[in-house]
Amino acid sequence: MPRAQSKKDLVEAANEQYDKLVQLVDSLSETELATEFDFSDDPKKTERHWRRDKNLRDIYVHLYEWHQLLLGWVASNEGGTEKPFIPEPYSWKTYGDMNEKFWQKHQNTSLKEAKELFEKSHQEVLKLAEKYTNEQLFGRGVFPWVNTDLGSYFVSVMPSHYDWAMKKLKAHRKNVSNKAK
Repeated sequence: MPRAQSKKDLVEAANEQYDKLVQLVDSLSETELATEFDFSDDPKKTERHWRRDKNLRDIYVHLYEWHQLLLGWVASNEGGTEKPFIPEPYSWKTYGDMNEKFWQKHQNTSLKEAKELFEKSHQEVLKLAEKYTNEQLFGRGVFPWVNTDLGSYFVSVMPSHYDWAMKKLKAHRKNVSNKAK
């Protein structure tokens, strides 16, 4: 999937990847949903997220929390309060710690609630993207609080992140299938 370079591409990619994610989740079997994620046997899966997320709820809340980062960041900066995308005390070097905090925060969130939070925040992020022109989203230097272009943040929290979620779910499905053999 090529990275979106226009508002039209962004909205299409976000909706397409969202729909694919929903279809993949809908296709998961009861066994796949009930089995805890375990990627410890795969030496290629060394990033922290492979150990962190244990189920579909964890994926939903991760996506939701990144939607909230974008929504809060834009609202704050547009409201005149300068705020970095990654909130203090975290940075792009330590955002893994932030993701762990998100995970801990939602350990009592139900799968149903996590799904609802994700679905609602997806719509909120899309609605926010729609308010901007193509130039505002993908022009450089349009907003003083954006280092690159605003659209790249939308791409990261929607289509790219949805792709990440699908890769994880497919790897989980493969694990469950291999263990059943």
